[in-house]
Amino acid sequence: FTQSLPTGLEELFTVCWWEQRGSGMTYRKDTPPDTMTIEQMVDDALAVIGYLRERFGKEKLYVMGHSWGSLLGVLVAQRAPELLHAYIGIGQLARQDESERLAYAYMLDRFREAGDEGMLRRLEKHPIDQGAAIDFEYLSVRSSGMTKLGIGMVHRWRSMVKPVLAVLRFKGYTMREKMNYPRGNAFSLNCLWDEVLGIDLFERVPRLEVPVYVFHGVFDYQVSYVIAKEYLQVLEAPVKGFYSFEESAHSPCFEEPEKMCRILREDVLAKAAGLDD
Repeated sequence: FTQSLPTGLEELFTVCWWEQRGSGMTYRKDTPPDTMTIEQMVDDALAVIGYLRERFGKEKLYVMGHSWGSLLGVLVAQRAPELLHAYIGIGQLARQDESERLAYAYMLDRFREAGDEGMLRRLEKHPIDQGAAIDFEYLSVRSSGMTKLGIGMVHRWRSMVKPVLAVLRFKGYTMREKMNYPRGNAFSLNCLWDEVLGIDLFERVPRLEVPVYVFHGVFDYQVSYVIAKEYLQVLEAPVKGFYSFEESAHSPCFEEPEKMCRILREDVLAKAAGLDD
């Protein structure tokens, strides 16, 4: 999305966007599904970190994880804190099973208030509040509902057309890679979704040995703002900060980039300089 929604991160950092195993430029039809695990993704992330440390001659770097990447980011920070200046989470995932149920209840209430019988019927076919599976068919309905309410990927995007156009217009991908983008998303989701739903970071990662900063949009129901804030409150870390983005849903890095960069410059980097001194 950075072509149409630039973040400004490149003015503060040398940025590496990771095209992870089974998605983006790395998507291959013959990728073995049994290699698509969270543990393997953490190992891959550490391999990328090792490459970057060697290439740029740095002992430590910053890891920023967005959405599902925020789960990996926390696990990487837990595994190898000595390699990081800090961890930065955007749309921080902590307990996604609960997040999905909170979002479902919220959407039902909002669509009832609006008298949107069509969306209500679609949602009520998947009573996840009564134990129904949070499966791919439901996720498609969920995405439509969240987009319609402005509580999904980008608050001001009320149509799924814009994210599709963002991929199609991106100059960094070949046409084949653009076509593979949704295939990689579907493949990754199919392999990883159940594992993601089963993770509870409150129990698995109660403490991190690096500074932790979380940026979260107040309209975000794709990954619960409330749960992310609660997680950071109980997480033990040498330094931590939770930053609310009042005009954002799930992507404050794209929705309020100037605010994000100001926090990174004036708080995150300034604190890191003080700790190094």
